[in-house]
Amino acid sequence: MASGIATTLHFMYPVLTTLIMMLFFREKKSIWRFMAIALAVAGVFFLSQGDDSGSITFIGIFIVLLSALGYALYLVTVSQLKLGQMKGLRLTFYVFLFGTLLLFIGIGTTGHIQPIPNLHTAGNLVMLAIIPTVISNLALVRAVKCIGSTLTSVLGAMEPVTAVCVGIFMFGEPFTNSVGLGIILIITAVTVIILKR
Repeated sequence: MASGIATTLHFMYPVLTTLIMMLFFREKKSIWRFMAIALAVAGVFFLSQGDDSGSITFIGIFIVLLSALGYALYLVTVSQLKLGQMKGLRLTFYVFLFGTLLLFIGIGTTGHIQPIPNLHTAGNLVMLAIIPTVISNLALVRAVKCIGSTLTSVLGAMEPVTAVCVGIFMFGEPFTNSVGLGIILIITAVTVIILKR
């Protein structure tokens, strides 16, 4: 499936997080939150336009929605269970340990892992592991503890905005009307959440 469609479907996780919190944890309903979620999902949709590679299949949609559900459940778990009392670094360690086990299971089913070709690539992989993985996960755990899973999930819609901005300013990717509209919608959603908190 096209990465744009996959990204849009994955960013349904704020909707799923909000529904789980309202159905199972009696979080109060708010028209402002629903509006912010709708704006965020629409923004991600517009940011993801332009990728027409791949094809849409039922299994592809199922896998991406499963990913969104898993992320929503992770946010809710950190917020609601005793894991919320655990130190952020320890929780992050266990999340990465579980992820590593799944990675090795995946490698076992595919047969091999691609070797790192040179030191430059190795350095890039180390930075990728530290900055957007470890640091962002620690920040995510802290955010959930401070403002809750629903607000954290909606504010997480800033992630694709950051990726698009890096692509435009660092890699010379084009800035289109669709990208501009997507950024405006997501920033509006985040502003609504902040002002109506």
